[in-house]
Amino acid sequence: MPKKPDLLIILDILALILILTALVVIFVFTPIEAIMGSVQKVFYFHVSSAWAGMVCFILGAVGGTGYLLTRRIRWDWLSSAAIEVGLIFSIIAILSGMIWARPIWNTWWVWDPRLTTTAIMTLIYGAYFILRTGLNTSEARARLGAVYAILAVLTVPLTFFSIRLFRTIHPVVIATGSETGSAFSMSPRMLTALLLSLLTFTILLTVLVWHRYRLAQLQSEINPEAA
Repeated sequence: MPKKPDLLIILDILALILILTALVVIFVFTPIEAIMGSVQKVFYFHVSSAWAGMVCFILGAVGGTGYLLTRRIRWDWLSSAAIEVGLIFSIIAILSGMIWARPIWNTWWVWDPRLTTTAIMTLIYGAYFILRTGLNTSEARARLGAVYAILAVLTVPLTFFSIRLFRTIHPVVIATGSETGSAFSMSPRMLTALLLSLLTFTILLTVLVWHRYRLAQLQSEINPEAA
């Protein structure tokens, strides 16, 4: 296997440092929310994992587009790696949201537009891997996977803007104009923790996608049709 790039080593270390720092900031320095209490701290992981999942899905569409334009298999490695990592982050977002919702809404799940579109998006991307396993050649997997990734990415803006398009009980995190009344109120320390968490998850998704890409490269060297 090719030597691990120096930049990836640096990002590995940076991700570890940021994870530890974010945990300390969230659990030690952020205040207890007056109404929701300690469970509100799930918010930082919930929002950041949802953000990371959506970024990965967009990156998957970029990889799919790159493959269709160039027919270079490396673009497919990027696309499938990003979608795999994004699917994990999306599942984390759903589970953390359920943990947050249980004491606040007195239920694990409601068919709210934001929750519903997130679940649909996650299921669609889960089906991406079912599609790939049903194809026999790497070329077919790459070609159809690329088309699927490009079409599936349409669920990302739908999910992101669902709280603005439909009536919802899900709080608005980034509010503009008339939305400020329904936005989640954050103190400066809360906002700092959120921004740090978003940065941490962005670096983490970069590291995970890069590692998964390198694994696909190794699989291709061992068995080209298995990649």
